[in-house]
Amino acid sequence: MMSAIVLLHRWLGIAFCLLFAMWFATGIVMHFVPFPSLTEAERFAGLAPVDRAEARIAVADAVTASGIGDATRVRLIQRSDGPVYIVSAPSRAGAVRASDGDDASVASSDIALAIARDHARSRGLDAARAAIVARADYDQWSVPNGFDRHRPLFRIALGDAAATEVYVSSLTGEIVLDTTRSERGWNLVGSVLHWIYPTILRSNWWLWDRVVWTLSLLALIAALLGAVLGLTRIKFRGGLIGSPYRGWHALHHLIGLAATVFVLTWIFSGWLSMDHGRLFSRGQLTSAEAGVMNASPNWTAAASLDPQPISLSAREIEWFAFNGNLYRRDRMGFAGQTLIEAGDAPRDRSTGFLDAHELQGLTARLAAGCGAPSVLADSDDYPVQSTVPGAPVYRLRCGDLWFDIDGADGNLLQRLDSSRRAYRWFYGALHTLDFPALMAHPRLRDVLIVGLCMLGLVFSVTGIVIGWRRLRFSLSVRAIGPGRSGRNA
Repeated sequence: MMSAIVLLHRWLGIAFCLLFAMWFATGIVMHFVPFPSLTEAERFAGLAPVDRAEARIAVADAVTASGIGDATRVRLIQRSDGPVYIVSAPSRAGAVRASDGDDASVASSDIALAIARDHARSRGLDAARAAIVARADYDQWSVPNGFDRHRPLFRIALGDAAATEVYVSSLTGEIVLDTTRSERGWNLVGSVLHWIYPTILRSNWWLWDRVVWTLSLLALIAALLGAVLGLTRIKFRGGLIGSPYRGWHALHHLIGLAATVFVLTWIFSGWLSMDHGRLFSRGQLTSAEAGVMNASPNWTAAASLDPQPISLSAREIEWFAFNGNLYRRDRMGFAGQTLIEAGDAPRDRSTGFLDAHELQGLTARLAAGCGAPSVLADSDDYPVQSTVPGAPVYRLRCGDLWFDIDGADGNLLQRLDSSRRAYRWFYGALHTLDFPALMAHPRLRDVLIVGLCMLGLVFSVTGIVIGWRRLRFSLSVRAIGPGRSGRNA
């Protein structure tokens, strides 16, 4: 049995030592430079005030014109070519012109370029030399599945000092992603390597998922076998832990013993990042729950909200249904909004959010055994934040099920059952050290993450040296022949 473990660990180690080193090194980069995205603050900063005078068709007519029968939300935004309604359903989105209801998808490069320039100027970015780079379904930075409802995307280089590139959705005309030279460079040696994210592989989610899951599992087996060998080969000398090996083997053994707990938990949690419902729940709504949370409203009722005036400075207007009631929220600033319920008066910016009473009525329809909703504390063990700074997040506890709902727009932020709560610790806490105590001391967390990853990297380098020597020896034996190698040995 021990001989089999030695043999399997040796060859798995040779196969995966470079992968281990890459994961530890790129993990440090990823901690400080996340994968490129367009933050909500950046998206909102790029919006211009809506020209309400040009919005001549009703919301209900916009939904009908879009052909999206299961629409759950409608937003009105200003584009360079006029105001448009963005009509959204759980799995798709489209745009229609607010002036006449015509299709507002973007087929022209000139329109995409004008949209990108207006967005850049609103954010204070230099777009004087902006130019279309490509129109494609996928590239290295647009492979995540969240962009599926916007493909193909126009990629536009602004030509500014930061080499900023923005991506325009061909279906809605919205800016959905931006990257800079620095982000792209660091992510090429960070997230792209760490997640094994080459475009040709990641664009096929099914294939990428199985390839990375399998590689992670084999790496975990190699680490487990190494831990077994490392513990069984401990030698005690004068009350101190020693190794029966010499040179690089001894260094690999002793550093491995010091890093065993971290390496095992980190590789295990990294494997769990690719779980996708295999062992733990995915946090998705059941069909019955989705029928309550994503129910398409009677859009003709939106007309009852029209008499309420809209501020001339409103940059985004959204209509959505929550618990059977229709709401309109007007966003004048990133951190402020007014919220109007059909038949109600507008709330001011300081209280322009859903309140606990409005969520209470949802509980009976969502699940059995729900208690009163509570506001999520900043120090909660299962943290999540609203898209609007200062907006409350409400937690509905329905027995074993928890639902966290954004008080700004009624969106479900996360669904937590016992499996998903366990996953938060087995994956999130073990892989990113986002334990509440450490999150309260970010500098200490930074030092721990960098220090532990460096320890794992040094450990991996010793494995690379040993693996290379073993591989070179094995190749030389084959070249010389077993008889001569035996005599030489």
